[in-house]
Amino acid sequence: MNPKAYKYTKDHEWLCPEGDNKGKMGLANYAQTQLGDIVFLDLPAPGTQVEQFKKMGEVESVKAVSDLFSPASGKVAEINQKAVDEPKLVNEDPYDAGWLVRLELSSPSELDALMSSDEYDKYEAEASAEGAQ
Repeated sequence: MNPKAYKYTKDHEWLCPEGDNKGKMGLANYAQTQLGDIVFLDLPAPGTQVEQFKKMGEVESVKAVSDLFSPASGKVAEINQKAVDEPKLVNEDPYDAGWLVRLELSSPSELDALMSSDEYDKYEAEASAEGAQ
């Protein structure tokens, strides 16, 4: 199950709202499972402005290189250097130790465009069913 307090994108990123218009984001468990062993993270530098649903970096796994999209617009406040140094953290603990970026949200109302945990659970189940065909 995906954490209830988080919000999710159709590209399988999550955002955990934090106080004062901030949020921590990362890859959903579904995404890291599909990618396989993650070996490299290309994350935006702190201070970088990002836009909702636009590319903000890349995740490289043993299978492929995938784009990383921002779940909300704002400024990168911090990156998880530990995950950059040890990308396997994203596979091992995608919702906690494997978080990727902390954002200062410029438009908190954009969170309304993201899926709730229940909505994402259904979306993930549909994506898994389609992938099994």
